[in-house]
Amino acid sequence: MSLPAAILCGGLATRLYPLTQKIPKSLVEVAGEPFLAHQLRLLRAAGIDHVVLCAGFLGEMLREYAGDGSRFGLRVDYSFDGEKLLGTAGAVRSALPLLGPEFFVLYGDSYLPCDYQAVGQRFRESNKQALMTVYRNEDRWDRSNVELSADGSIRVYDKKNRTDAMRHIDYGLGVFRAEAFSGSEADLAELYRTLLRRGELTACEVRERFYEIGSFEGIAELSQYLAR
Repeated sequence: MSLPAAILCGGLATRLYPLTQKIPKSLVEVAGEPFLAHQLRLLRAAGIDHVVLCAGFLGEMLREYAGDGSRFGLRVDYSFDGEKLLGTAGAVRSALPLLGPEFFVLYGDSYLPCDYQAVGQRFRESNKQALMTVYRNEDRWDRSNVELSADGSIRVYDKKNRTDAMRHIDYGLGVFRAEAFSGSEADLAELYRTLLRRGELTACEVRERFYEIGSFEGIAELSQYLAR
């Protein structure tokens, strides 16, 4: 059975102003359609049939657009931050009743064309509370932030204090058990670091590069990729 996926759509997307002053980032047009349409079709093609949108700023517009998800061939539920933004980990924690015991988590501005079922299988075999997908980035698409050991395990993960030994980057797709969110971390990166310290985080290296719409350059790159 395929795992559900939580998509984190709650950010304010200030880097895309004025585009995102009146619409959430997930509805920014990419290759002639709202980005969310491309993301949902990608997940459906990857075998995922249940998605929970963790929404914040202008989140009701997401529900108006995607509805119950049936036109994308999947089921879409919604979890709203409310008055106060909960942070990436906080938003997932709030959505746990909709997600069940195990699930994928990805960001609302990420287009990740990898093998989701293979990632899910690696997670199940690990018996850990969480898995982080990593990509050998070599500072090409963004600053690398993961140091891998020879056996493929994560030695260091740090978005702020980077080292010369960091060749990989957090790809943007995680897999979690619900109990991983039993703490109080608000930020997903902070939660990953906690789980790493506790020995509850495994890694899965993927070979396909990631795309993102967090910047105008990223939107242009993804548009070119989808056009091909």
